[in-house]
Amino acid sequence: MSAGSPDQPGGTWLELAVESDSEAVEAVAELFARHGYNQGVVVEEAFTQDQDGDNLAVDPTRPVMVRTFLAEADADPGTIETIRQALWHLGRMRHVGELQVTRRREEDWANAWKAHFSVHRIGRRVTVRAPWHDYAPVGDEVVVELDPGMAFGTGLHPSTRLTMLALEESLRPDDTVLDVGAGSGILSIAAALLGASRVDGVDIEPVAVRSARENAARNGVADRVRIEEGSVGPGAPFSGEYDLVLANIIARILIELAPHLAAAVKPGGALVLAGIIEPREADVAATFDALGLTRAGRGQSEDWVCLTYRKA
Repeated sequence: MSAGSPDQPGGTWLELAVESDSEAVEAVAELFARHGYNQGVVVEEAFTQDQDGDNLAVDPTRPVMVRTFLAEADADPGTIETIRQALWHLGRMRHVGELQVTRRREEDWANAWKAHFSVHRIGRRVTVRAPWHDYAPVGDEVVVELDPGMAFGTGLHPSTRLTMLALEESLRPDDTVLDVGAGSGILSIAAALLGASRVDGVDIEPVAVRSARENAARNGVADRVRIEEGSVGPGAPFSGEYDLVLANIIARILIELAPHLAAAVKPGGALVLAGIIEPREADVAATFDALGLTRAGRGQSEDWVCLTYRKA
């Protein structure tokens, strides 16, 4: 087996990339598939989106980047020149840019990010610890052991930190909590460790539900934290009212779910809204103000805003 094989870590790859207009993408991808490892081709379309990641849309006015990879040890010296000549001919008919060839050292990408996720204080009392790091709590500090996997929520995003601070301020002993958009389960688990009697979490992504359940078990709170696939409103997996409702999503979804989020709060209870990019704050605030809730707090970090409401 050659040194460039993916079964031998540390091999070197040649990344072949070319810019193309949308009409030529299929022809370029077919050419790359003939020579790339396992016929693999990556097509990266240009896109536009809001600051909070909402309203993602392909931008057909901008070129597309097409990539493939060759194991350097297996690459025939004439292969790249053959590809270059074929691209030149395709470029006579449509826009196809110059072939870019870059040497890439193979890395374990699945684990490389772990070097940057270790131990982080994300609230006044809450610290998040990765399972591959040891850490002993100090004083009344609460430690959440978290392996987010593919789910959103390591605690490093400003909106998660803001929600955690609001959670710490709003939670009372033995409160019931609903976590909408639970992600990795970080907020649900912290609520249980901080004294909530019951926490129900929902997320529309199956991978998040699985991750949150595993993290709840890892922290010894699976008996108080239930995570189900779904949302709030008709057909929701959980019903009733809660002392504290957390919703760290994005502004558009918060507005869409507003009546159901408000209905899930007990009289006298609190509702924490986060994932709000500052330009959308006024829209979110107007929506929830109109529902008769009283604004009780606001936090901001960078361009992200968190609002806390109370129900009379």
